[in-house]
Amino acid sequence: MRLLTRSVLLAATTTALVAAATSAYAVSPGSPGRDAPAGAEVTAYGWSVTPTGTTERFRGLAPVSRDVAWVSGTNGTVLRTTDGGRTWSDVSPEGLGTDALQFRDIEAFDARHAVVLSIGEGTDSRILATDDGGASWTESFRNTDAAAFYDCMAFSSPRRGLAMSDPVDGRFRLVETSDGGHSWSLVDPAGMPEAKAGEFAFAASGTCLSAGVGGRTYLVSGGVDPARVFTSTDHGRTWTVADSPVAGGASAGIFSVSFRDARRGVIVGGDFAAPTGAVDNAAWTDDGGATWTKSTSNPSGYRSGSAWVPRTARTVLAVGPSGSDVSTDGGRSWSTFDTGSFDSVECTADGACWASGEQGRVGVLTR
Repeated sequence: MRLLTRSVLLAATTTALVAAATSAYAVSPGSPGRDAPAGAEVTAYGWSVTPTGTTERFRGLAPVSRDVAWVSGTNGTVLRTTDGGRTWSDVSPEGLGTDALQFRDIEAFDARHAVVLSIGEGTDSRILATDDGGASWTESFRNTDAAAFYDCMAFSSPRRGLAMSDPVDGRFRLVETSDGGHSWSLVDPAGMPEAKAGEFAFAASGTCLSAGVGGRTYLVSGGVDPARVFTSTDHGRTWTVADSPVAGGASAGIFSVSFRDARRGVIVGGDFAAPTGAVDNAAWTDDGGATWTKSTSNPSGYRSGSAWVPRTARTVLAVGPSGSDVSTDGGRSWSTFDTGSFDSVECTADGACWASGEQGRVGVLTR
């Protein structure tokens, strides 16, 4: 069933939905600041779309600052900007057999160092690293287990990170790096709770795995109802798991998790086969993920990415193929401010928020 669902997801996310940062490692969004008013004034938010010169779909997004950002996507494509999106350079890996791969997650730490993850069955799941701005890449991990399918990465520092696979032998699988993505080793699965039958993660925006403060890491799932949130406080060694109010199913569940600090977090998702569905697709926590409360008003469709706005106390963004939403109360309620298609959203410590998606779309938040 997992294989069938994965095949459907790969096809649907590249065809059907077309019709319908922070730096990569965990940083606090900054000191609490002023949140925008709720209601009509939320329309002050918008996206300034930057031309990338391509129509590839960019689900991988790694902004470093308001000037430097990386995106990754279909057909083995990686782009980088160092001037705030005014111009983009194609820094895709060459000569490594990656031309047909889907780079669904990218993590970057500056203008030179980035790590990119391709998804797929078996050996299609790979990780590559660059230290020279994409002029050259080195393959640092290639999955050899036919049962594994890697979805997302998350870094808690420029050197320490995790990558996750759908369940293998009944548990979500993790590999870890302590040298900035240049080598990877298997994490002992003993500390991971058992997955439910049919449970998996969504490789939709690189945020089904997210690093928080103080060694915290969060993993979110779908395929089962209700969708679940896994939490680790020791860099992925041991985990607890909690049910969420987000509905799950064969093509539904939680697609993205984002935390403001050790206690406040949001999850968003829905059903990628029903991109305008807006029922039970978002929830919030103020106890570190031990319990979750569904939003009183939801994002206006399936949402695959989320990010907290820097220098605010309670403002969160969510994006998906049918539009973008903002919450100014920590995820308790949401308002739509844009109807353009994006898959991923990330914000940086210096206050910039970026989004990326289909048809080469990359945008910078205006407010």
